[in-house]
Amino acid sequence: MFNLIFRWQEEVAKQAIKHALKALKKRHLVEEGAHAPAYIALSRPIISQGSEWKGKAEKLEVELQQCYKAQSRLSEQLVVEVAESRTLKAFLQEKETAMAELEKELTQTRDEYSQLKTDFEEKVRALELLLSEYKELKAQLEQLTIRATNAEAENKRLANALYEDMTERLKASGLEKLAQEQVDGIVRRSEEGAEFFAESTVPSVCKDRINAHDGGCASIMFDTGSLGHSLFGCLGSVLDLAITHDNRSIIAGSSSNNLFVWDVNLGHVHHTLTGHTEKVCAVDVSKVSSRHVVSSAYGRTIKVWDLQKGYCTNTIIFHSNCNALCFSTDGLTICSGHVDGNLRLWDIQTGKLLSEVSAHSLAITSLSLSLRSFISPDDNNIAAGSAHGSIYIWSISKADMVSTLKEHTAPILCCTWSAIGKPLAYADKNGVVCTWT
Repeated sequence: MFNLIFRWQEEVAKQAIKHALKALKKRHLVEEGAHAPAYIALSRPIISQGSEWKGKAEKLEVELQQCYKAQSRLSEQLVVEVAESRTLKAFLQEKETAMAELEKELTQTRDEYSQLKTDFEEKVRALELLLSEYKELKAQLEQLTIRATNAEAENKRLANALYEDMTERLKASGLEKLAQEQVDGIVRRSEEGAEFFAESTVPSVCKDRINAHDGGCASIMFDTGSLGHSLFGCLGSVLDLAITHDNRSIIAGSSSNNLFVWDVNLGHVHHTLTGHTEKVCAVDVSKVSSRHVVSSAYGRTIKVWDLQKGYCTNTIIFHSNCNALCFSTDGLTICSGHVDGNLRLWDIQTGKLLSEVSAHSLAITSLSLSLRSFISPDDNNIAAGSAHGSIYIWSISKADMVSTLKEHTAPILCCTWSAIGKPLAYADKNGVVCTWT
């Protein structure tokens, strides 16, 4: 029963559905008929404008292709311009770096210019100062030249007066010839016509006082009594002098560490002996040969020189400075006096020490043979100077002091006795030379 009812309901439903579908179809047909005129009206313009739109589309496509081509060219140009821009940027950076370096160099150049300008101004001021000093020194030199000329004339006048006085005394005493000068204990010819000497007397009166030099005088000798030459060319102070036995050359030891050799006849330096590193304090010439010279310096060195060759032939180095030295009479050995108070004898050829004597407790400053502390021509007396300006005379036979002469205020540097027995002459550190009779 139930199944019959279900089937009936199912059939009724199907019929209702069919009826609804028919109604919808009919309604659709009615609506389609109502819209047909509109569809027809709309379709007519589209068909008529299709060809026009197609032409426009083709034209737009052509323009689009041209735009693509233009875009491609612009892209290529953009790539080139980007590459050029990068190149220009690198170039610009390089130029900026170069400009920075140039600015740095310009700053350095300006600094250097400023420094050079400062240095130049300092040099100009220094030059002006030197010119001022030069003018002042030139004026002083002119004054000194005038003083030297006057002093030279005065010295010549005094020397000539001394020589004339000595000549008159010798003529009055009946002496026919003058004494020979002392060389290594031997009396040699000092002035023309001399053959023997008068007995020396102990001097007591200062006869002449000569302002001979602007600086100290470290060595003096008697000659004819007249000024023969003024020798120039020595650099530094003259600390010792020696004359070759042929009287052709004068050798000076100087504070400039050199020895200067003058030709007496020509009046100029013809040798400069270099090799010492300190002041040359003593010099002597061989009495056998005029070519050999010996010198000592504060650098604890003794040197032997050959004047003909013009150079040092032997160097002796010792631990104690040598203050004084001289050749032996045979010219084969050298006697030296040292700061330690010892006397030493050296072989001139080998430079070996032959003998040593502990002579004094203090430094030796002069030696006997050709003495600064001088022996009188008759070998009776010895004269020596002191640091406080006095001259002391000892009797050799009495071994005692017999006189003290006081005229100087400066230390005495050297003294010598005339070969005829008088006068006695000595010089001090201020360049003053005095003669005593």
